[in-house]
Amino acid sequence: MVTTMSDEQARVPDCDADFSAGHPERPDHDDAGGGHGHDHGLQGATTATGKHRKRLIIVLSITLSVFVIQVIGALVSNSLALLADAGHMLTDATGVTIALIASLIAGLPATSKRTFGYLRVEVLAALVNGIVLGVIAVVIFVQALSRFGSEVEIESTPMLVAAAVGGIANLVSLLILQSGQKESINVRGAYLEVLGDLLGSVAVVIAAVVIMLTGWNVVDPIASILIAVLIFPRAISLLRDVVDVLLEASPKNLDIDVAREHMLAVPGVSEVHDVHAWTITSGVPAFSAHVTVSDTAWNERGYHAILDELRACLHEHFDTEHVTLQLEPESHGEDDQHP
Repeated sequence: MVTTMSDEQARVPDCDADFSAGHPERPDHDDAGGGHGHDHGLQGATTATGKHRKRLIIVLSITLSVFVIQVIGALVSNSLALLADAGHMLTDATGVTIALIASLIAGLPATSKRTFGYLRVEVLAALVNGIVLGVIAVVIFVQALSRFGSEVEIESTPMLVAAAVGGIANLVSLLILQSGQKESINVRGAYLEVLGDLLGSVAVVIAAVVIMLTGWNVVDPIASILIAVLIFPRAISLLRDVVDVLLEASPKNLDIDVAREHMLAVPGVSEVHDVHAWTITSGVPAFSAHVTVSDTAWNERGYHAILDELRACLHEHFDTEHVTLQLEPESHGEDDQHP
């Protein structure tokens, strides 16, 4: 996860401390020849979804249990709204299962052919989840429209009981996932689905009460349409996040211009170019840049000290663990221009 800076931090770069002597986080640069520094921590990276795997397993157990209860309730009560809510619960269970499997695959080590390993599997899982959500919303909407004008008897009591049980279970699941949904795109997908389920259960409870008191069975397809309307925007939101990752957009809370300003504040740095920041998967941001250093600073401080300071700066202000920086003296550029 990338940390958010305050406006004051963004305006005033402060990466000018001297990290050249005795810095506790200074790495061994024996393999960083030519001023090319790496953070090799990606090999053992723990994805954001992996951190919350136990929470997802608990939510999956709750969701499957409620799904069975709601299907039985829908069959007994003949309620499309309750069946729609049960169908949404099934997609939740499927989505969480995909997320869990993806988090296990994502933990496989990198190879020479797959240098980032299988971390992006989690993003692909979120893509599938978003598509399934959208399809379910459309199907519910169409089925609800077909019920208008037809006389369908609804048993409100079992409908109310099943919906109430589902609502309580969804609330518990929501609280379990709340802390992890800001870190992982997969956990966020599960969180949004459970939130939609909770709202859907509330809609079904209200519909059941209205049918119980008035006998207006038309409320059932209306509640079904409401559930579909709740699901669809969440599918679009999840898919938008997935597309940002696949198109390698900058992490939401990392401003490239601000990062460049911080790096330029490091003594001896004269230019920062070819700056890139992207998200490999949720909780694993990456950053790369070419850094030009004055010949004086290169000779007096040495590129090791400057590299340490740049990496410490990026880690402190932008929470970037996987950083690749190419350092070069100003005279190197001049040599390229005048062979």
